[in-house]
Amino acid sequence: TFCASLALLQNVFAVHRRAAIRHLQRRRRCRPLSEANTTRRRQAATTLGPKARQPSPLNPLNPLNLHTEGVSNGAAPSTLTPAGRVPKLYLKGSRIMQFERRLDRELVFSIIAAGILSFTGVVIETAMNVTFPSLMKEFSVSTALVQWITTGYLLVLAVVIPLSGYLKERFLMKRLFLTASGLFILGTLLGAWSPDFLLLLLGRILQGAGTGIALPLMFNIIMDQAPLNRLGFMVGAAMLVCALAPAVGPSIGGYIVSLWGWRMIFWAVLPLLLLSFVLGGLSVRQSSDLRRPSFDAMGLLYLAISFTCLLLGCTELGHGSITFTAALLFAGFLLALFLFRKEEKKLSNQGKRPLLNMGALKNRPFVLGALGLSLLQFLCLALGFLLPCFSQIVTGENAFAAGCILLPGCLLGALFAPLSGRIYDRFGARRPVLLGSMFLILSMVLFNAALPFASTGILTVCYLFFAAGQGLSVGNILTYSLSVLDRSMKPDGNAICNTAQQLSGAVGTAVAAAIVSAAQTDGTGDFARATALGTAEALLVLLILSLLQFLALFLSFRKEGRL
Repeated sequence: TFCASLALLQNVFAVHRRAAIRHLQRRRRCRPLSEANTTRRRQAATTLGPKARQPSPLNPLNPLNLHTEGVSNGAAPSTLTPAGRVPKLYLKGSRIMQFERRLDRELVFSIIAAGILSFTGVVIETAMNVTFPSLMKEFSVSTALVQWITTGYLLVLAVVIPLSGYLKERFLMKRLFLTASGLFILGTLLGAWSPDFLLLLLGRILQGAGTGIALPLMFNIIMDQAPLNRLGFMVGAAMLVCALAPAVGPSIGGYIVSLWGWRMIFWAVLPLLLLSFVLGGLSVRQSSDLRRPSFDAMGLLYLAISFTCLLLGCTELGHGSITFTAALLFAGFLLALFLFRKEEKKLSNQGKRPLLNMGALKNRPFVLGALGLSLLQFLCLALGFLLPCFSQIVTGENAFAAGCILLPGCLLGALFAPLSGRIYDRFGARRPVLLGSMFLILSMVLFNAALPFASTGILTVCYLFFAAGQGLSVGNILTYSLSVLDRSMKPDGNAICNTAQQLSGAVGTAVAAAIVSAAQTDGTGDFARATALGTAEALLVLLILSLLQFLALFLSFRKEGRL
């Protein structure tokens, strides 16, 4: 039924597209380029020499390693793109048309459609954290196993996001959007219907694949099609969508679970997903030429194997000790990572495009900055797992109250994000980044001190300090880390940072769940007391990691000469 409906909608979209082409040609809003004019532009592009073929600089507003070369706002441009190529062309029907940046209905609807898909993905990711106690009871699974609902999602996200550049060059934007929407809708239906834990996990994996395609696609649409004088506003609006989703996810998820059960989380977002599917199918346009770049299949395979072995090894730690299986998995992680680095180096030497160019790792300040960013993501996702579970299992709160622990802090973090950017513009990266790291350390000290007599209100206040530190530092760490790289290495550094963030978030959830699970299976018999003990041990580990995060950033500034 789903495939038949998809085919029917594609036929409707094709008819609508042909009608729109005829309408635009009548109004002369898109003029066909003559063959002679196209030839002259290509000949002019080849006479600019090797300097014109250098890659364009990374836009500071580009958060996801996207291709941003384009044309100026208005009618047919008179200058070449920064990359020395002809102005961007796109295929509409059977004719090559020149794309014009303009703020019209199609652009607004396509951004809304991709934004709904990205927002829904992050909301479900954070909402599922408050459902873990309910899932453990219904499916009779342990803490170490139930955390794969989030870890598996983040694992797929970490593998798919590095493919965004290849997918953009190889496939039409509309086809990518429909694929992402179809995967997400199918995963949502599986999650809502799933009679067992494995089908629920499969649904979350499909949702991760859909979000991994849709999130970069949203920024690609903005960077390629928005008018240049509105670019900053639209990127800021997209970033606000991503920042608000973690704020509303836990509280909405807890409210739904308290009244209707966890399956209603999936049914509740289904109308939004169908609306996004229809809007995107009618409005997403192609604004860049397509090519057939080489695909690094072996690099992707090695990367997926290494990430999977690392997360499985962290899960094995839930048995309370490093078992032979855990040691074997960690060895597999190191071996796959070594083979991945070797494969990427071989492709770079052959002049081919690797999945991730590891040349940026030779820059020591960048490596330390990326490490600090990854540790921050580790702390964030670990706390997102620990606090709702502790509130429900130990203090006896319902799912809605547990989800509201994170709501004030996430809203405060979203408000701090633009303020931290202004501090960065005025004083540089050192002050907001190190101040944010100090807030993180303070919050971890408060969590460890207040846990023996913690209540929902105390945990909420402690999380406010963490969210303030996160809002001050997360965006500025990424901006600073990319600023220490050469212009040609910035896209590669951006891809490494985004991949490391997703992986470290998955590892943070897995490690926190393993520590709590080890305490729960020690044989004491008191499940609530064992959960409290495991949470205390996990928070102590997070305190140590927050100190390491501050040390990494301090050394990065020192080596870069800013201290």
